Amino acid sequence: MITQKMKYALKALLALADEAAKERSEPLTIEEIAKRSGTPKRFLEHILLEVRNAGVIASIRGRSGGYSLIKKPAQISISELLRTIDGPIAPLPCLSRRAYQRCEDCVDEASCRIRKAFAEVFWSYLLIIESLTLEDMLRQGQVAAQVLGETPP
Repeated sequence: MITQKMKYALKALLALADEAAKERSEPLTIEEIAKRSGTPKRFLEHILLEVRNAGVIASIRGRSGGYSLIKKPAQISISELLRTIDGPIAPLPCLSRRAYQRCEDCVDEASCRIRKAFAEVFWSYLLIIESLTLEDMLRQGQVAAQVLGETPP
């Protein structure tokens, strides 16, 4: 399950991507991102700092400053963002590629039935989540809007 913090990060990035898609896009202030994304402003500053440090967005100071994407939505990996915001995504520490740890109570990983069962599910999930980008989320929103007869943002 993704955290609320991750949901806020995704909502903020989607708002920034929608702005970047406009012909005359401008950096968005935290207030404007909060308004467009329906995210509480008090959480956004810390979240946007983490996303900025990950090299996904830039912050511009000054009167016409704010935040903007510095990567194209197709280059923004949802799995990398998940790891940045929420940490390891594996269901067990012994399945994590980047934060591997042997389970404290494990006698033999090779014969661990719990590890084997979760590994199958996790690898299937990983194949999908590793391929997902912000661009995919933008397209899904547009397709859903068309199906529902709504006008996309």
